[in-house]
Amino acid sequence: MFRAMLAARPMLAVLAVAATPALANDSVAELGTGGLVLSRTDAVAMESEDLFISPEKVTVDYVFRNNSDQDVQSIVAFPMPDIEGSPYEMPDMPAAQDDNFLGFEVSIDGAAVKPELEQKAYAAGIDVTADLATQNVPLFPFGDKAREALAKLPDTVADEWVGRGIIVIDESDDGSGMKKVRVPYWRLQSAYWWRATFPAKKPVRVSHRYKPSVGATSSLSFFYDGKFQGSYDAYKSRYCIDKTFEAAVRKTARMNEGGYANMWESRIEYVLTSGGNWALGNIGKFKLTIDKGNPKNLVSFCGTNVRKVGPTTFEMTADEFYPDRDIDILILNPIDADNGSGGQ
Repeated sequence: MFRAMLAARPMLAVLAVAATPALANDSVAELGTGGLVLSRTDAVAMESEDLFISPEKVTVDYVFRNNSDQDVQSIVAFPMPDIEGSPYEMPDMPAAQDDNFLGFEVSIDGAAVKPELEQKAYAAGIDVTADLATQNVPLFPFGDKAREALAKLPDTVADEWVGRGIIVIDESDDGSGMKKVRVPYWRLQSAYWWRATFPAKKPVRVSHRYKPSVGATSSLSFFYDGKFQGSYDAYKSRYCIDKTFEAAVRKTARMNEGGYANMWESRIEYVLTSGGNWALGNIGKFKLTIDKGNPKNLVSFCGTNVRKVGPTTFEMTADEFYPDRDIDILILNPIDADNGSGGQ
């Protein structure tokens, strides 16, 4: 539970949506994203945070106030999720060929800001950014440009990089016979950042938005042959699943001949605990809105005093809120749009 509301019982939000999965394989991993991080200051307080999360977009509106008698200069950063290069899987990235793979945008008091992008690449825990730059290899590991650059590496360099864990050799058949391809294996860390001025005794409104990374599984990983099993215990803890949600799943899901449910998962992770470098560490007024996207989805997430405020939206508010738990959202999408659904 969030620390500000430990005494209250978590309320489960249950929703429903009809959508068609578009997965290349059985599962796609989500990347955990979050909000802004300030350089440490005891002068600037966060008066409010208005957070909206849906599978299509994340928007966050902050109001900061400098309570001191002098202007405060601060670095504000938006840490992007780490990306692990791999020949075997690719997490969901809305813009898979772009350094700004989440489409991040930010404004201050209504004026757009062009932030700087800081990137570092690591292999086996060692910074290999300079190695990649020397060979003109882009740092973004999943773009076509990186693979094209790796294909041009001298064999001596490629052999060394394989030994250092910077790249791996992927051997596969593309229909014209077995081929060996050099594939990125480094981990990319990225952060957008900018310098901000917080005038004395005045509020500053900062807004940012991006398209979240949404994990997906083509069926239900925790419900098979009409029974909750497999990874259910982990899901139950992470998403605060209760009896109401279980009943909605049983009512909505239909098993095919193989025992799999006619539903697929969407998962969103929002890192709420990475901030707190402002005065007191609390958020004066916190508002969370989660949009399921369609009335026939089922959704579960942890929260307290959650209210249904629209056909697809749920809302939670708190005063003097301290974020000590991240937000994990599970959405179940019935494949058959004609299916009924339980929930609120």
